[in-house]
Amino acid sequence: MTSRELLVASNRGPVSLVADDAGGVRAVRGGGGLVSGMSSALSAGGLWVCCAMGDVEREFAARAPGGHLAAAGVDTGGLDVRMLPVPADTFRDAYQGIANQTLWFVHHLLYDVPTQPAFDASWRSQWDSYRQYNRAFAEALAAEAAQGGTVMVQDYHLFLVPSMLREWRPDVRIGHFTHTPWASPDYFAMLPADVARQVLIGMLGADHLGFHCRRWALAFASCCRRVLDAVVDTGSDPDPATGAAGSDVSVRHGGRTTRIRVHPLGTDGAGLRDRAGAADVRERLAALRDRIGNRRVIGRVDRTEPSKNVVRGLLAYRELLVSHPEWRGRVTHVGYVYPSRQDIALYREYTQAVRGQADRINAEFGTGDWTPVVLELANDYPGSLAALVATDVLLVNPIRDGMNLVAQEGVILAAGGCALGLSEQAGAFDLLGEHALVINPYDITGTAGALHTALSMSDGERVERTRRMVAAATELPPADWFAEQLAAVADRTG
Repeated sequence: MTSRELLVASNRGPVSLVADDAGGVRAVRGGGGLVSGMSSALSAGGLWVCCAMGDVEREFAARAPGGHLAAAGVDTGGLDVRMLPVPADTFRDAYQGIANQTLWFVHHLLYDVPTQPAFDASWRSQWDSYRQYNRAFAEALAAEAAQGGTVMVQDYHLFLVPSMLREWRPDVRIGHFTHTPWASPDYFAMLPADVARQVLIGMLGADHLGFHCRRWALAFASCCRRVLDAVVDTGSDPDPATGAAGSDVSVRHGGRTTRIRVHPLGTDGAGLRDRAGAADVRERLAALRDRIGNRRVIGRVDRTEPSKNVVRGLLAYRELLVSHPEWRGRVTHVGYVYPSRQDIALYREYTQAVRGQADRINAEFGTGDWTPVVLELANDYPGSLAALVATDVLLVNPIRDGMNLVAQEGVILAAGGCALGLSEQAGAFDLLGEHALVINPYDITGTAGALHTALSMSDGERVERTRRMVAAATELPPADWFAEQLAAVADRTG
């Protein structure tokens, strides 16, 4: 038994391995505050368990002693990272077939119900791979955790790990955080009954479950009541007058009680502003201004992932130009939307739909000196930050989102204050919605109206709304967000 007092488990790790010129590998640190927030807690001897994501990582992890990257000579920035060389076909079926094309689709309400889903024998084989994938993580965690240690499991790729780990290591404290939304009981019931039970029972192996907002926590609890006939205590809602937190939700099943708490992930405002002040961001901002002039900017930064709803956002912008022609030539829609999951046909098709809609708007309304839509289909982080700095109106209209950090980052970075059009189906709406413009993600006309209202907003109102949203967005930055969960998991008695 090793002495790992704290372990984090996630599908993707804090570093990626890339081949170097000498025939070896080097580690590239993952971006974003979430990695930094967790890494600070693990720096004193903790372990991060993740999966090899491709052939380079898989081959190296198989050779590394126990999959430990630092032991194999890889500079991981002081972190101990164990990378699991899960067989390629098992990983493919678990990651693409189940995690990204089933569980993601269920929780984001993405199925085209007349034709999807269809849970056949091939899908059942993929589900077996998902179970094997989760078991590989549970075995590694069970082997590495100290007596009474703490294991923090992340997201929808690893729904089954808590109960599997609990079976082998009842002494450890287990937390699980879901970064996605959670489906209603009726939509969740699309899953085969035995699979739905496995998902819920898998998560209830944890001592503590975390969600970004109360809606998702209550939806999970409702599914437990419906599917498992579990005893659910929904606690009390936060006091709307004082903002005081309500009591936790809890689910009792199989002789155990699992507590559920809301931990709304915020943003490290100071760190983000520092990054946005770097030379590469300044260069891209200058290039963007050269390209669009002093026009107002409707900004968006997203993946070309169907739940992000980019196409409907473009349609709403087109309707704005039709219904309010006074904005033609005076505003530019700047979108940094990078391709996502292009190994899945639906995602490739959606990326092309985004490109096609932008091209049609430019062909219909563009002039010799005005391009209505400036679309960058590339994973350009400095360019994305530059776009947020330049933004006057930020459009965030997902069909569903667990949180949505772009909404927070946009209001923090916008140089002149930012009017935020925010989908009521984003978890961030619970945090920022009071000071944002409400968007129904399916209502194109309503979204166009919100864009007009945002563009017409006075400077004073925009700045004041931004000030209040920034305060909310920076209240629980990643390090504090993770520390809050660790404290909750440690307090087994509630």
